[in-house]
Amino acid sequence: MAATAALLLVSLVGCATDEPVATPSDGASAPPAGAGTGEQSKFFVQADYDNELALLDAAPTGPADKPWEQVLNPKMVDTAKFKKDGPHKICFSNAALNNPWRQVGFKTMQAEVEAQGDRISEFVHVDAEGKDQKQIADINDLLGKSCDALIVSPNTTATLTPAVTAACDAGLPVIVFDRGVDTDCPVTFINPIGGYGFGHVGAEFVSQRMKPGGKVLALRILPGVDVLETRWSAAKVAFDKAQVDVVGVEFTDGDPAKTKKIVNDYIQRHGTIDGVWMDAGAVAVAAVEAFQDAGQPVPPINGEDQLDFLKMWKDEGLTAIAPTYPTYQWRTPIIAALRILDGQQVSDPWKLPQPTITQENLDSYLDPNMPPLHYAMCGCTDLPGYPQRWK
Repeated sequence: MAATAALLLVSLVGCATDEPVATPSDGASAPPAGAGTGEQSKFFVQADYDNELALLDAAPTGPADKPWEQVLNPKMVDTAKFKKDGPHKICFSNAALNNPWRQVGFKTMQAEVEAQGDRISEFVHVDAEGKDQKQIADINDLLGKSCDALIVSPNTTATLTPAVTAACDAGLPVIVFDRGVDTDCPVTFINPIGGYGFGHVGAEFVSQRMKPGGKVLALRILPGVDVLETRWSAAKVAFDKAQVDVVGVEFTDGDPAKTKKIVNDYIQRHGTIDGVWMDAGAVAVAAVEAFQDAGQPVPPINGEDQLDFLKMWKDEGLTAIAPTYPTYQWRTPIIAALRILDGQQVSDPWKLPQPTITQENLDSYLDPNMPPLHYAMCGCTDLPGYPQRWK
């Protein structure tokens, strides 16, 4: 149990920093404090919130069956100066491989490289192991390796910015994805819609299935992490608007045992909990089990696209939803690098769709043959080695 809890915590930390840090802009207005939700986060930026919610309804451009190639509100940039003959050496500085989300994603990236055939002569991957200084050294080392393009998934935003800037200054086409940096020098920044969209979708679902004044328990993972803070910021707006009673905002540390204890304590304290919102879904199964152990009905809840939660949702007939931060985004940097080296225009930023799993489409994402910690949004079923590579 301890090893499992530790893995889940690392997973949540890894997935939780999948966006650049947002800082409040001058004049940004924050909604007032509501019942139980407290003051709005310092990470809240009204314009960013409005933009992400608008993107939830935006129609993407690109192949209908390839969301990893689609773009929301494309803003094309010229890449003619980077055009060169192939095959190409693609280098990747990776923040970490320390959680299931990143492991599934990297396997997807490796398979995308294989799918490109002889267009890629060499793929160099360096794992920073979640350490800023190691990643800075990794990037510096890669600058001397004759890479044709450099892909970076930064461990943290501010600390890695100078290293990414140095790579840009060296004349390499740099593609940043998954997590951002505080510079616009990369050719493109690739990621899905983001934390506001995730938090809004889950909170709207939960609050709309409750009566005004109903009791919500908000389960968070860690404080001060950008994408988790924006997820909570958006949820706060939805809960304040719905006038529900957020009876607790608790940090679980991504520990299933701690999650169960927190939920049980709130059941004992309040008798009934009418909704559960989570800023990350890896301990959603533990939250559900706490209600079951207490002999209580499971209230409306959100999780993510991890298969253990989707299976429980189906088997137990839960009232649930799963906003996602799709792992198929790991395919896109390889595709982008090759397009840039062909001199083709790409979008900057390259905003990918961020689908939501609902009761209506749940069955299409269930796969009993894949491991419990596999992510349904891998976008990998057409890639070489599926399914064995991901098991």
